[in-house]
This record gives sequence, structure tokens and C-alpha cells, in this order.
Amino acid sequence: MQRYLFNFLLAVEQVAVNKLRSILTALGIVFGVGAVIAMLAIGSGARQSILDQMKLIGVNNIVIESLPSDEMDKAEEEEENDNSRDDKAPFSPGLTLADMQAIQQIVPGVELSCPEIVLSTNIIYNGTQIKGRSVGIANSFFELNNLQLSKGTSFTDYHQKMASPVCIIGGNIEKRLFSRSEALGSYIKAKNTWLKVVGVLEAKNASSQSLQSLGLRNLNDDLYVPTNTLLVRFRDRGQFVRQLIGRQNRNNEVENIHQLDKITIRMEDSEKLQASANVIARILNRRHNGVKDYAIQVPELLLEQEQKTQDTFNFVLAAIAGISLLVGGIGIMNIMLASVLERTKEIGTRRSLGATKTDIVQQFVFEAVFISFLGGLIGIILGVVTANLISASADIPTVISAWSIVLAFGVSSAVGLIFGIVPAQRASELDPITALRT
Repeated sequence: MQRYLFNFLLAVEQVAVNKLRSILTALGIVFGVGAVIAMLAIGSGARQSILDQMKLIGVNNIVIESLPSDEMDKAEEEEENDNSRDDKAPFSPGLTLADMQAIQQIVPGVELSCPEIVLSTNIIYNGTQIKGRSVGIANSFFELNNLQLSKGTSFTDYHQKMASPVCIIGGNIEKRLFSRSEALGSYIKAKNTWLKVVGVLEAKNASSQSLQSLGLRNLNDDLYVPTNTLLVRFRDRGQFVRQLIGRQNRNNEVENIHQLDKITIRMEDSEKLQASANVIARILNRRHNGVKDYAIQVPELLLEQEQKTQDTFNFVLAAIAGISLLVGGIGIMNIMLASVLERTKEIGTRRSLGATKTDIVQQFVFEAVFISFLGGLIGIILGVVTANLISASADIPTVISAWSIVLAFGVSSAVGLIFGIVPAQRASELDPITALRT
């Protein structure tokens, strides 16, 4: 142990004496370790972002969204190869509750389903008015979207059947309207209907970028009512007649004739998502008389494809960072080989004073490992700082994990050990007599 310690101290002394050479030798390791940590942080951040998005949309979900009439016309025009159109175009009733019931009855493996009806309304309480959305939902909505209630209870079957004037509010509505009073049991006015607050939704944090990329609303800003309550007490768009299709309202917006804005279906088996989506498409195509006034999406499959693409990108980044470490290791070996030639007389002197070949090997290996060790420490600091700068300046999520630091540090030490062996062996093979004459 004393010989090991003595050889190690000699190696540290040589590094301290030749500061500039040691720093230049370690630069390759510094940038290699920094690149590894920064690239892994970017990859982990992207993966975490995708996982967060999957939590937002739920697992094994199929989303059916209604298309406004102008988008429906565009979809039909793309499908037609000629300009000829029948004067009597087929009529579609739009997305309705009957569609959801048909899907539940026909498609096997449906675990949960939930309709959504979204109406823009003014929400009033105690003389304060805010703009918001009234969303008609079933109780399954909260489970499908991984939502919890911070206060109160969810809707009962009685609320749904009797179209009771009750509501559950999002966390942001509670903050804006009930900062000085208790929300539960209070009555608020949405459109022309007074509603009793029976629950408050637990705040769900999500970045605006994630919501926008997935086409989701901020669920904290909505007011939720039972589906029948919205259809009976607010508005049932399914009551529109064919002559009103395409009519513009006061805001020059085309009237929406769909009874529902969205239907979310959760399947029991994730492997049958695409097949189930194809069956649903056939059901809706038949029920809507061939009119493509809906869009079917399988968000999980899209996100899985995005994750595969991201993993490939991360592999490329890791390979580039690994090449940087390899170049740094080659640099260490070159400098150490040159150092052997410069220090031939020193090696001969040590051998003449009783040092063995093992001692010479240990000294040069310790030097290489120590340089790599210092380069790894500096590289870790550089990688962490770089990852934070990227996250702050480019708005790219980064996650610095402990295992990435350990991996980069372990690789840097291994590089010093591996690439230091050849110069150390070369130094130990020098003839002491010849070395002293140099």
C-alpha cells in the first residue's frame, strides 16, 4: 500500500509541475464528459416531456373530435378526384351521444367512454364576471384524464339522469372567484343557469407548450357540468335542422351542428388500439352517411412514435459525445507517449535507485487516471452548466440525472486507465543504463 501511495504522489507531483501540459491533455476529457452529461440531460428531458404528455391524454385512449363544417368541406374536397358533386349531398347528424352508445355496444374491449360538450360562457359570482368554458361530461371524464378532486364529490347518477344544476370548477376558477369565500355549496351563474358547486378540481400543472402540441385545453380553467345538464339547461346543438348548416352567427363563425365536441374511448388492450380505431371509423362512416365530419386520433401511438424518434436522436447525440471521449483518450495516450520520451532520464534514475517495472507502470497509469479524474470533474461542472443554459435560453426541457454523472465520470476514469497503459508499458521497458546516458 505504501508503494502504491508513493507512486500516486509522484504522479500527482508530475501533474502539478506540468500544469499547462496537464490542462491541455485533459481538455478532450473535459469536453467529452460535458457533452455526455448535456446530451443525456436533453434526452432525459425530452423523454420526461413525452411521458408527461402521455399522462395528460391518458393511457390507451382513442379520441374522436368533431370537425367544423368548413374543415369538413376541405376534407371532402381532398377525397374527391373530380369537381363533380351531387346536388343532394348526404346529410350527417354530426357527432352525437348515439354514436358513443353505438361504439360501446359494437367495439369489443371498451373500458371507459366519455362525451365532451364545450360551450363558451360567462361565469358570474358575487358581482364578479369572468370568461370561461362550460364543459358537459360524464363521471368517467376524471378517470380518463387522471384528475382528482381537491374538495367535494363528483357527479352522481342522479345528477346525470335528472340534469341537476350542479357543477365542478377548476382550480383557477376557484382562485379567481372564491379567494375570500368557500366554493363548496356556493351558487354561480353560467350563461342563464344557476349552478351549485359540489366539487373543486385539483390543480393539474402542465406547460402551455405541451397543451398546445396535444391540442388540449387547460382543464383548470373550465367549469364542468353533467352532460344532460348542459344539453337540457344550456343548449343542445343536435337540435339543429339541415337548413341551418353553414349559417354564420353574429361573430361570423359557422354554426356548429355537432351535439358533442369530443368522445374519448379507453380500450382495455393497448395492442388493439389501431384495430379498434379502424372499427370505430367504419361505424362512424356508416352512421354519418359517409360524411367525414369527425377526426379519429390515437395519441398514445403518436407519442410512442415520437419517443422512438427521440430515442434515435438521443443515440446519435450519445455517439457523438462518446467519440469526443475517445478522442480525449487518444490525446492522453499521445501526450503520455511524448512524456515518456521527455522523461527518459527520470525513468532511468528511478530504475537505478531500485524502482521496479511495476513502479514505473503504476506512476504513468496514475498520471493518466489523475488527469482523466480532474478532466471528469471539470467536465461534470461544464455539462451541468451547459444543460441549464440550454434549458433557460432555448426553452428545451433538460433533466440531469445522477446516473448520467456517474456514467460520464466512470467512463472518463476508464479512458485514462485504458489509454495510459500503453505509455506506462513503454516507459517500464526502457533499459536503465541507456536511459541514464540519454
